[in-house]
Amino acid sequence: MHRFALAVCLSLIAMAAPAWAACPGAVYEDRNANGVRDAGEGGLAGIRVSDGVEIAVTDRAGRFRLPDVAGRTRFVIKPAGFSVPRPAGGLPAFWRHAPYPEAPVLRYGGLRGAGEACPSFGLRRVAASDSGLEVLVFADPQPKSAVDVDYYRRDIVERLHPQPEGRSTADLGLTLGDIVNDDLSLYPAMNAVTGTLGTPWLHVAGNHDVDPDATRDEDALLTFRNTYGPDTFAWEERQADFVLLDDVITRPGQKPAYVGGLREDQFAFLEHYLPTHDPNRLLVIGVHIPFFPDGGETFRPADRERLFALLKEVPKVLLLSAHGHVQRHVLHAAATGWYGATPLHEYNLGAACGSYWSGAKNADGIPDATMADGTPNGWARLHVGDDGRYALKWQPAGLSANEGALTTAMRVHAPRVLRRGAYPAWGVYANVWMGTPDERVEFRVDGGAWQPMQRVEQPDPWLLAENVRDDDATALRGYDRSPEAQPSTHLWRGALPTALTAGTHRVEVRAMDLWQGEQRGATTYRLDDAP
Repeated sequence: MHRFALAVCLSLIAMAAPAWAACPGAVYEDRNANGVRDAGEGGLAGIRVSDGVEIAVTDRAGRFRLPDVAGRTRFVIKPAGFSVPRPAGGLPAFWRHAPYPEAPVLRYGGLRGAGEACPSFGLRRVAASDSGLEVLVFADPQPKSAVDVDYYRRDIVERLHPQPEGRSTADLGLTLGDIVNDDLSLYPAMNAVTGTLGTPWLHVAGNHDVDPDATRDEDALLTFRNTYGPDTFAWEERQADFVLLDDVITRPGQKPAYVGGLREDQFAFLEHYLPTHDPNRLLVIGVHIPFFPDGGETFRPADRERLFALLKEVPKVLLLSAHGHVQRHVLHAAATGWYGATPLHEYNLGAACGSYWSGAKNADGIPDATMADGTPNGWARLHVGDDGRYALKWQPAGLSANEGALTTAMRVHAPRVLRRGAYPAWGVYANVWMGTPDERVEFRVDGGAWQPMQRVEQPDPWLLAENVRDDDATALRGYDRSPEAQPSTHLWRGALPTALTAGTHRVEVRAMDLWQGEQRGATTYRLDDAP
């Protein structure tokens, strides 16, 4: 029997379970979307509810039963075709904390309140969309002050506002950790800004979202959970299922202070949830710390291999991660413990704050924020079709799609002037933000024949020049200078011809983007005669 069909059978068995007098909590149809169960709003059968470890299924009256464990967060696994209430503040209300009377007192509040022993959850039916699923993905907004929150508002969120009347910016939004930079008191301000997008928004915890005074990993996300709910949960849409995981193992008093990995309770949840995943949908796993080795093993190899073993038979999987403040695509294979039929794609997003809101400011007073690999700060869009296929796009903050040296797809860099007839040792470079390792990138000069460019892993020359401008400046150009350029994984080079006529020459670059098709950029250089 197919495992999805088996899961449905198990759900039907659970619906026929004996009386549920021990817990009056339920899942009901919230027809007026007010977040309160009103008269006539009946229970919903066959809905999964979890505490991050176990998964219960509601009976015919919408009732469920879960273990009574202090401090756990119970949540409804939002099924496809339903929405959840979003009260003032805009965060989806799909979770309730169990009472935690022994919760430690923490600087930023921790898990406050008495909790709710037997919660009820409202769901509202929504019409199917015929345009696929549109998801906005942010990584590392990471403000350290109210000034940075304002940068986030003006440089990221307000650029997404122009929409037709009554239309939301996207169907769903994700923030993949480091919502703030250690100051958890900024959560309300960040939520107020993100909430203006009018989109259901889900959050992953990052290493800068932990309670700094927690003395053990079990309590490190109490303030995060008090604001955003469970640190491990599932959320379902018609085209894709999302599993969002805290993968930061904190180690108070040790060095390093954290490592990437997963806990036993998270593996228990995955082992219960994955057999119920519809294989026709895309499965999206969202975390903060990337799964691949990054200058050494930053994610525990045993945990990665154990997770990959659970995912091996899932036909459509996309991994989303953050943390590095650079942008990368990684195809997992045997070297990282993946033994599926095809390589496993991990998209490691660049940061919304770029290089921590650093660099020279523009005319609007917003820092340049280019990252160490030359990628401009911004956000990603994930589109998922009804067949589970996905397309990705990176949108740099503040850039239009006009063709030139800097576009939404790439930056093209070349010397301004070369000696005519010199040995052709100088290059034109294209930093293609969404470039994958095997992408085809070509250039041509003055409309001539297209020639292949070579992928090189070296620093972006534009950012190197920016480093020199910072070095030469006699006063600070911003709060912090741009980061030192480091090798980029999406940089291509071509040798500029010098045996042309004196004067200005136009260089065009085209990249064959895996998801968006042909993307172009251009620049110019000049050839001068010299004695």
